[in-house]
Amino acid sequence: MKRMLSSTDVLVIGGGAAGLLCAIEAGKRGRRVVVLEHNREIGRKIVISGGGRCNFTNLHTRAENFLSGNPHFAKSALARYTPQDFLRLVERHGIPYHEKTLGQLFCDRSARDIVFMLEAECAAAGVRIETACPVRTVARNSGFVVDSGQGIWEAKSLVIATGGLSIPRMGATSFGYDIARQFGLNVLECHPALVPVTFGRPDQAKYSGLAGVSAEVVVAAGKCRFREKMLFTHRGLSGPAILQASSYWKTGGFLEIDLLPDVDLVSRLRERRSAGDCSETRTIVSRFLPKRLTDRWFELHSPSKPVAMVGDREIETIARGLREWRVEPAGTEGFEKAEVTAGGVDTAELSSKTMEARKVLGLYFVGEVVDVTGQLGGFNFQWAWASGYSAGQAV
Repeated sequence: MKRMLSSTDVLVIGGGAAGLLCAIEAGKRGRRVVVLEHNREIGRKIVISGGGRCNFTNLHTRAENFLSGNPHFAKSALARYTPQDFLRLVERHGIPYHEKTLGQLFCDRSARDIVFMLEAECAAAGVRIETACPVRTVARNSGFVVDSGQGIWEAKSLVIATGGLSIPRMGATSFGYDIARQFGLNVLECHPALVPVTFGRPDQAKYSGLAGVSAEVVVAAGKCRFREKMLFTHRGLSGPAILQASSYWKTGGFLEIDLLPDVDLVSRLRERRSAGDCSETRTIVSRFLPKRLTDRWFELHSPSKPVAMVGDREIETIARGLREWRVEPAGTEGFEKAEVTAGGVDTAELSSKTMEARKVLGLYFVGEVVDVTGQLGGFNFQWAWASGYSAGQAV
């Protein structure tokens, strides 16, 4: 039986943050827009983000908060649609929110408030949303022909907003990259980002017993440094500081960890020694670090003794070890635990103003599928909004 061919102006494949914002903006400009989402509901990654509260943007967003083969690519979109622009939309819908540290904005109630808002904006803009609608093939004639689970669609413009490979249980696939390659676009190697790292066997034997222990640290990967919480897990290290550094860490490289930022341990220990303190060195260090971590550290690196018996060289060695802990991760927890995907459609293939493929007029890529990866703290959502907005103004 011959299947019906439906026509529209714009097809958006992917009902996540970037795809929905793009659809809304195109619909507001009078375009007939259809969103095809392969899951049974839109915005699934929005719903689970931020611990269910959705860290929907960051007030301090700058291009420097993003990792890309072209560090300048994101500037145009980020300037055209700012955190304040999205915040006005949130406030117009009466969604209560709050600011956490470092400019991070979260919903007070639930991440579903953001999904409901986007759904309402789509309805107001006349956007049609088709869920449980996996795309089978994409072809090009004068426009684009898309064979989906709910029929065949033809459109002048096609927007790929299918996300990356992170969190496959939420439906992540390589579809967006496959389409890019189909049309001759370069795709940079993808790898997990904002992801916990795993210990090699020696370190796992030493530190796996510290699972659940956390501390504020400074973690450096290459030239990038992040000061936030670090968490020991059964398999390695996690927490915001580690997730941030993971995006910049490369296999075979090291993470440099300062366990005592802002603590001049050499001066502290010398002062206690001069005062005739009979406390052991690890007792003094445990004032700045969790006791379980302190005890394990001294078991592994330096037998604890009364500070009065510790010489200057030993004090310096203890302090240096705690301030310059080098960890060589065996790897990461992979796309299953990664918040985002680094790499993706090469930005050299796209217009930074419109997200349109330079080689294929009418074909656009937005959001995580593009080689633009934000740091932790709402930056990836802001990239989704900004890139979606830019494409929505052009389709």
